[in-house]
This record gives sequence, structure tokens and C-alpha cells, in this order.
Amino acid sequence: MTERYLEGRHAIVTGGGRGLGLAIAHALAERGASLTLLGRQMDRLTAVAAALAPVPVLATECDVADERSVAAAFALSRRQFPAPFVLVNNAGQADVAPFAELPRESWDRMLAVNLTGTWLCSREVYPAMAAAGAGRIVNIASVAGVRGFAGGAGYAASKHGVVGLTRSLAMEAAKKGVTVNAVCPGYADTGMGAGAAENVARQRGITLEEAERVIARTLPLGRLIRPDEVAATVAWLCSEGAAAVNGQAIVLTGGDA
Repeated sequence: MTERYLEGRHAIVTGGGRGLGLAIAHALAERGASLTLLGRQMDRLTAVAAALAPVPVLATECDVADERSVAAAFALSRRQFPAPFVLVNNAGQADVAPFAELPRESWDRMLAVNLTGTWLCSREVYPAMAAAGAGRIVNIASVAGVRGFAGGAGYAASKHGVVGLTRSLAMEAAKKGVTVNAVCPGYADTGMGAGAAENVARQRGITLEEAERVIARTLPLGRLIRPDEVAATVAWLCSEGAAAVNGQAIVLTGGDA
């Protein structure tokens, strides 16, 4: 039976309508949390909220790269729920292209969503967490946040930034009862992972099945990371047993980064 150590506590998950965000929302709900789910597609968020019933869930549209959108979404959340104990910055953007061919708009969007969005959302919750002396901020980065890869300059730069932000805020949060950590999965079995396979297939002129095998071979496990494995790591970081884990970039690849 899953221990409900988040009973009576509120968690906010960005990008909560699919993929890793969906799995994380289910994991936190199973542990007793009420939820605010943020994303850009209300139909997906509404479906997740319905699936989680009778868990109290607020689903609201939010573009994490837009400061006004973030402020409005978090204000709505504060009106419905107590101050959050958990924030999971999961919303992400990934584009892959050779360095000289990466469009400026792709570079800007990845930095805006992956890095600035993490900063904007964390800024909304950190002061209250620090004042309360309790909180967990978990940033979903990527193995690309601790190493580069060919064709991934923009994505890796944004995720390295997320890891740097995580470690820096963790130093400020250390004595305030708040932990800030990053989870860095390798290729995951999600829509974004499928997109990565399509990119590899296109760039190498191979079939999608061949591209999936190429990607799987980059991970020591020899397979994609499951969303529930990422969600379980996030849930553990939100537990009392992880209270001393702070400023870490936890790589999920089944082996060395």
C-alpha cells in the first residue's frame, strides 16, 4: 500500500497533462496530495483531473514562459488551495538540429520554457515555502543537463541552466526547510521521446524502429526510461526521508551519465 505522506498537502505540476507530468500527477495524488495542474492544453488537463477524482484537482491553462500567465495561474491556485508544499517544474520544450541550423526562435523558446519558466514558477512559490519552513521544488531537467549531445546545443544549454538554477537556489534554501533538486532522465517513453526518435530517423535516413533502437542503445539499461520511474523519484524527493537531499541532479539512465 502506498504511504500517503502528502495527505493534506498541495502540489503544483507544470506540464501536467501528459507524459512525465501525467505520471508525476498520479504519483503525488496516490501519496495524498491535492493538485494544481498547469499546461497549455486544457482538454488534456481536464481529462487528467477527471481521472484523478475524487482527488481535489485544479486544472488551469498556463504558458510557463509567459510571466503574466504564470502569475495568473498561481494566483488562481492560491485562491483554491493552501500554499503548495511541492512544485514540480516539468513543462519542457525540445528541438534538435545541427548547431549551425538551429533557428533562433527554437533557441529562444527552449530557454524561455525550460529555464525561464522554471525560474518564474519557482519564484511564485519559494518565498511562501521559506516563510513556512517547508517545501519541495523538483525540476525535471534531463541527462542533457549534465552532458551535451550532438545536435542538442539549445536543449542541453537550457537544461544545464536548469541544473545550475537548482543548485544555486538549493544553497539559499538549505537552512529554510526547503529542498530543491533536479531529476535528469535519459530518453523517456513519452511523446517527447517519440519526437526524438523521429528526429534521429530523419537525420540518419533510417526507419523509426531503427531510430528507436539507436536511442535505446544510448542508455545503459538498453531501453527507454519509464514515466513511472521518473514519477517515483519525484515522489521520493517529496518525502520526509529525502529531507537531506538538496541541490542534486539525479540522473536516471540505469548507469553513469
